[in-house]
Amino acid sequence: MAHKAERGLFELKQGRALRVTDKARSVCALVAAVEGLAPDRLEQLRALGTPLRVVVTHHRGRAMGIDAHEGESNLSIGLGGGETPQTILRLATEPIADQSEPLPRFDARPATPTESAGLALTRFGRLLPAVVSVEVDPGSPALMRWIEDGTILDVSKEEVEGAVARSGIEVTSVAAALVPLADAEDSRFVFFRERGGFLEHVAVLIGPRTDWPDPVPVRVHSACITGDLFGSLRCDCGEQLRGSLRHFKNRGGGVLVYLAQEGRGIGLGNKIRAYNLQDNGLDTVDADGVLGFGADERHYDAAVAILRHLEIARVELLTNNPDKVKALEESGIEVAERTPLYGGINRHNLRYVQAKADRSGHWLMDMISQRVSAD
Repeated sequence: MAHKAERGLFELKQGRALRVTDKARSVCALVAAVEGLAPDRLEQLRALGTPLRVVVTHHRGRAMGIDAHEGESNLSIGLGGGETPQTILRLATEPIADQSEPLPRFDARPATPTESAGLALTRFGRLLPAVVSVEVDPGSPALMRWIEDGTILDVSKEEVEGAVARSGIEVTSVAAALVPLADAEDSRFVFFRERGGFLEHVAVLIGPRTDWPDPVPVRVHSACITGDLFGSLRCDCGEQLRGSLRHFKNRGGGVLVYLAQEGRGIGLGNKIRAYNLQDNGLDTVDADGVLGFGADERHYDAAVAILRHLEIARVELLTNNPDKVKALEESGIEVAERTPLYGGINRHNLRYVQAKADRSGHWLMDMISQRVSAD
């Protein structure tokens, strides 16, 4: 990740404002993340005199009843002037309370390139995808003073765009060690870091490589701390993880690629927010949409890079997700076999599993049918 953009994301995570410049157009905007927005930061932005705006994704705009301009562009929504950090957070996260009533009218327009760059950083950093923005005169004395004394960092939209681009992800193998597991004593952990980025991943190599079958059994698994570590009943992730390890043991070995993509790529904090929305009646896809995310924010570039580093080109993929099969095959890794990997269904995760099948196209109908037959 570009150094300036990395620092910019750190500033946003610390609740500070960031100046994003568009050098080609000679314009700039100050942005601050809605998540963690403090009253003094809000007043700092208001002090520049230009009306403030909230920038959200088109997913969030749709949840607010706003028709997205120009297809899937981000949206910039005008604020009235009396908002607090709490009311702005509600504006960016809460569903429309009563769909039977006329929807509120918002002063909405397509986001500018500088606003979109600020929003892109929050999404990349797994923050809530919403920023407060104010367009400023690049020559403003107050702004120049803040830049010079280090109060505000300046980053260009080009630096941000280069940092968050998903194509060509490279990973670096940082460390490796033997880590005996209860279900697989002959296991080796290889730790990877995305080059120039924050994300870190692990490949777990089960059994001696000379014993691996052809094709190599592989599970590409996105981290789920609630399910993998604590055994949450709201999803089937932990059971899939442990089921893959048992499969590797029975097959003589294999590889678990464990990706830092909590909550289908939205991060743990946003996943917990989505859980609250699900408790109020939304399914997992609609809950993520209310928060400004698509149905699945994950990417598999890092998994492909890890498999290439391990010189694995032909796999038996343990998955119910057609997107994983497509991602590997389009990257030149042969998916010679696909093996279903089911967890259990209970009253806490039934709606979640059903939504994955109905709305995301996961191959889960056999699993759901077995539950219905048992009932």
